[in-house]
Amino acid sequence: MQSSGSKTTVVGGALPNIPWEDRPAKGGGALWRYSHNPIIPRNAIPTSNSIFNSAVVPYNGAFAGVFRCDNQAREMNIHGGRSRDAIHWEIAPEPIQFQGPDPEMARCVYRYDPRVCWLEDRYYVTWCNGYHGPTIGIGYTFDFEIFHFLENAFLPYNRNGVLFPRKINGKYAMLSRPSDTGHTPFGDVFYSESPDLVHWGKHRFVMGPKGGWQSTKVGAGPTPIETGAGWLLFYHGVLTSCNGFVYSFSAALLDLEQPWKVLYRAKPYLIAPWEPYECVGDVPNVTFPGAALCDAATGRLAIYYGCADTVTGLVFGYVDEVIDFVRSNSEV
Repeated sequence: MQSSGSKTTVVGGALPNIPWEDRPAKGGGALWRYSHNPIIPRNAIPTSNSIFNSAVVPYNGAFAGVFRCDNQAREMNIHGGRSRDAIHWEIAPEPIQFQGPDPEMARCVYRYDPRVCWLEDRYYVTWCNGYHGPTIGIGYTFDFEIFHFLENAFLPYNRNGVLFPRKINGKYAMLSRPSDTGHTPFGDVFYSESPDLVHWGKHRFVMGPKGGWQSTKVGAGPTPIETGAGWLLFYHGVLTSCNGFVYSFSAALLDLEQPWKVLYRAKPYLIAPWEPYECVGDVPNVTFPGAALCDAATGRLAIYYGCADTVTGLVFGYVDEVIDFVRSNSEV
């Protein structure tokens, strides 16, 4: 089945050059993989051990992004990158150097798993920032050349900080997942708000683990997409198997003005580790969504996801079909 255009209202601009490949004749569900995955190999820059869990956005008629690049000393950092078609990427060989007024905050032990969100007049970057343990760093850029550091949003320990693309009830809003110092064996998603992107409070519980593929922990993925049906949130869930963690992802719909209220939440996953590049790598059995491009005119989606903590893949879909999947399979 092919969708000719979006029936659900999608808030956002047209993106006629969104990367795209039609659903295959066999094996395509609500989301389907790009036939040439992975789109970013582990050695796309000379010093990289792996490139995954990254974020991309439209920029000046083309595309730009921030990429997690673990180097060959196995140090975790984030690099800028650009692309004409959002498939073939040129990634900066050196990590991003954030500018800021406080030298202490410019130092970090590590940076990883970035998200990028266009908000008001600039591109905000959130990432897991190593400051006496993992927390959520917030910075911004206008041009993907110069990056400015604002603050860490929360005390350690926290991961998966994801901004909403507009203010909600006059406040900036973010999802996050409180954690611990290591490979956290738990995890719930919380909502927080801020008047200035520095001071955060009014924390509200959003969702926790359920059964099966999301029975250990859950975490927000790409920037939520505003639709007439609610905020479309892609999120990852983790199952603890006899061979370790297994990361899959699915979607939920959140209330537009009270996003801590989950309207629908799919019981099945949309994407799980099936392909060799998702099952075999530095961390086997991982599919981790970090960015979603959306063409509001057609409802087309292109979702970027980390595969086995080693390479970056791409899946496609339609907003309407994902919303139908979530509603039809909801366990809320």
